[in-house]
Amino acid sequence: MLSPFKLALRRMPGVTPGTRSLHRHLLLWLLLPQLVLWLAAAYVTYNVADRYANRAIDAALKTATRSLARQVKPIGNGLFIDFPKAAQDIIEADPDDRVYYMVSTPPGEFILGNNKLPPPPVNDARLGETYFYNGSMKEKSHQLGIRVAAMYLSFGDENAPQRMLVQVARSRASGEELARQILVDTALPLSGLVALMSVIVWGGIRTGLAPLARLRAEVEDRAPNDLAPIKLEAAPEEVRALVKALNSLLAQVHENVSVQKRFISDAAHQLRTPLAGLKSQTELALTETDNPGLQARLRRVHESATRSAHLINQLLTLARAEPESVAAQGRTRVDLRRLASEVTAELVPRGRHAGVDLGLDDGDEKPIEIHGNALLLRESLLNLVDNAIRYAGDGSVVTVRLSAQDSQAVLEVEDNGPGIAEADRERVFERFARATHEGNGCGLGLAIVKEIVERHTGTVELQAVQPHGLRAVVRLPRIVERKTVAV
Repeated sequence: MLSPFKLALRRMPGVTPGTRSLHRHLLLWLLLPQLVLWLAAAYVTYNVADRYANRAIDAALKTATRSLARQVKPIGNGLFIDFPKAAQDIIEADPDDRVYYMVSTPPGEFILGNNKLPPPPVNDARLGETYFYNGSMKEKSHQLGIRVAAMYLSFGDENAPQRMLVQVARSRASGEELARQILVDTALPLSGLVALMSVIVWGGIRTGLAPLARLRAEVEDRAPNDLAPIKLEAAPEEVRALVKALNSLLAQVHENVSVQKRFISDAAHQLRTPLAGLKSQTELALTETDNPGLQARLRRVHESATRSAHLINQLLTLARAEPESVAAQGRTRVDLRRLASEVTAELVPRGRHAGVDLGLDDGDEKPIEIHGNALLLRESLLNLVDNAIRYAGDGSVVTVRLSAQDSQAVLEVEDNGPGIAEADRERVFERFARATHEGNGCGLGLAIVKEIVERHTGTVELQAVQPHGLRAVVRLPRIVERKTVAV
């Protein structure tokens, strides 16, 4: 059963069961930008690292190009190449990061080096300037990406000069590896910072939403009839505004419920007197007439008046068992053993009239005390025993037992009547619910018992008795006296 608060919360606009979690929603929208920024930072870092790696390679290639150009000297209309074998061995020493070189006279006359380097994309280049570009060349069975430095020089007759192209290239693998290493060295600490930031964001969201979690826990832990205001003073302003709105709603619901209860209580009080008079008048009329037909009608009227009076008394008892009424009534130490003995003795005449053998199975005289309201506890026990007498049937046996088990007082009312089907044992605790159409009950007895027991933080359940019958078991927290040992 939903409490009025939870029912009202479900009906509030914008509150849809099963919508996305606010915690996950905030976490997603705070972590997603971090992920995008991390990817952007990685991309920028790689490009910057690649650019600086190329700058370092370009500087080395520029120096090698100028050095190689100085080794080619014009002599008349020819060229003198002073490129000793030792220098060639130094350039080609590293097999993993080889340096390729080529000297040619455009448009394609090869002079010296590796006849595989791609020509520069600039044909009208200025003499003596170094140009850098990326290209590829076939190395064994695969294409190799290279970084090339090219320089145009002139030689020969001043009136008919010729151009010479000097090219020095290096594999781009070393530059790319350097860029990747810089990316890894940068991305790992950045990833750690992002992870730390994510943890901080998660903790901040959890802390920020903690008042909502406390509000939810306070609402979920409430009894269905608890309409007291919610206390959450230490919450942020937004949550306090929500709590104020909910408290206003609770106050309205509480006022409506109070009006209904007052109406039931006033109506019950107003009906008790005329019903008592009606019962008295029918009893007198039954003694004054000998007409069988009239007596039958008067008995029906008397039974209806008796049942109505019983219903009114039950409604009044139920109103007294509500949380607000219980809170207004005082609680004392109640000897449950004595109370059970008094109630059983009081109902013995009613049991005899119904043909039921009612007795108390209790050989111990030691008190079993609980903290509660004696009037309400007496009413709950009266309803349990009266319910057993009403429905056990003529010739049945009803037994009341009481025992102490650890920190609990256990009260049992057992009969050997027809019992209740297992499917109905929970339903009969609802108001106006009955498991049988026999008898003149109104369906409030067990509802009153459950209401009173739960107000005393106890439990009540119905158990089957073999071969037939029913046992009502009530467990209440008892007062346990702590023994002090003198030293």
